[in-house]
Amino acid sequence: MDIKIKAVRFEASEKLEDFVVKKLSKLQRFSEEIGNVDVSLKVVKPETAMNKEVTIKVAMPGKELYAQEVCDTFEEAVDKNLDSLKIQLSKYKEKQKNH
Repeated sequence: MDIKIKAVRFEASEKLEDFVVKKLSKLQRFSEEIGNVDVSLKVVKPETAMNKEVTIKVAMPGKELYAQEVCDTFEEAVDKNLDSLKIQLSKYKEKQKNH
């Protein structure tokens, strides 16, 4: 599993990047088939609350899983995206079993 992090319009701290990698590494427990994981961190409107947007794309054989959240902090957005991706991964695995 290859995790790529892209920070848009700001410089992501090493601590934030480590947090993202640590959290997303947990996805491997759900599937060995995960290829690339692209993470986009973006500050939407710097002067407002709820301005941290996190988009995660997970490449699977024949499918791409996608999650996007806007929250107060990047950490919160990553956590919510992770929950969404876990659900998508379990549905993906169910479909694979039924074929």
